[in-house]
Amino acid sequence: MTRVYVPTTLTALAETAKRGVLNPDAADSAPLPAHAVTSAIREWYTDDDVESLEFAALTEAAEASLRMLAQDPRSPRRIVMALDVPAKAVRPGGPYRSSVNLEIEVPLTDVVSLHVDELESEDTMLAAIGALTAADAGDEDAQFLLEEAGACDLLWYDISEIDDLIAD
Repeated sequence: MTRVYVPTTLTALAETAKRGVLNPDAADSAPLPAHAVTSAIREWYTDDDVESLEFAALTEAAEASLRMLAQDPRSPRRIVMALDVPAKAVRPGGPYRSSVNLEIEVPLTDVVSLHVDELESEDTMLAAIGALTAADAGDEDAQFLLEEAGACDLLWYDISEIDDLIAD
């Protein structure tokens, strides 16, 4: 099994909860972008501690979630779902060192945990969302705002708490 981190938004999480499945119709649609410990992550981080490598993948998934929020900033909290899938269901590819594509349908009950920003971080996330374009263009002040967002802790939730998160 491979631990995979799927970035999402609160709106998309609510839709997933209604369906009860992540990546429905996987065989007929594009693979779902996700993050995992890849060879690129192992090469980049000199620490070979599995927890540190998984944290690096989670961190990149959180950045991907922030970028998703730029399209849907109604609830500006980063959300990452953690799940274990068969290794054969994961293919490398994407813009991050940890990027993979998930090629199977996953029942929501198989999600191990949810990692979510605290409500108090919303202003920080909104500032970072507003700075994305400038940060990508190399603006150091804008990059600082992204770093501030990255420094916010993600709180751990069990999948059984999904309804409480969606109601927030």
